[in-house]
Amino acid sequence: MCLGIPGQIIEWVDVKTNIAKAEVSGVRRAVNVGLLADGPDAVDVGDWVLIHVGFAMSKIDEEEAKSTLEFLIQLGDPWHEELAELEGSKIE
Repeated sequence: MCLGIPGQIIEWVDVKTNIAKAEVSGVRRAVNVGLLADGPDAVDVGDWVLIHVGFAMSKIDEEEAKSTLEFLIQLGDPWHEELAELEGSKIE
């Protein structure tokens, strides 16, 4: 399915290549934050981002992240499938 899902940046994996680790509902994986590396949308540990196919597409606030996660959880099976795909994918 490939939903855009909110995740929180929890650590930097490699600043030089713009790879950070994000957590989405307990699932942790590396994401590319290069699209947000400069300017007002630059991200750091603790920030929330909208993730799509392994890339942080935009920076979002915590309230938006939580309301989006609540909605996604209500989807049921599509949400659980998306989490399983996220957990199984790798960006290193």
